[in-house]
Amino acid sequence: MAGHATVTKGSMPVYFAHPHSPWERGSNENLNRIVREYFPKGTDITSDPKYLAMVACDINDRPRKIHNWKKPSEIFAELVELDASTA
Repeated sequence: MAGHATVTKGSMPVYFAHPHSPWERGSNENLNRIVREYFPKGTDITSDPKYLAMVACDINDRPRKIHNWKKPSEIFAELVELDASTA
């Protein structure tokens, strides 16, 4: 958020949700809920790169309703393939 002025100088709009309005941050709140399964409130987040990579892999391997039940990892692979085919 600190660098938003630099980003918005171009043509990229930035949206800020209103304070105390979690319904305006749906995907953020959903991801927070998923992350809390691995790191409950009050626990220290480990700096072990292997564990963090495992958590990221688990999270990216979950089907999401917003992606028509595709996994984020599948969406990413499709985008990479599309980019490679247009290059």
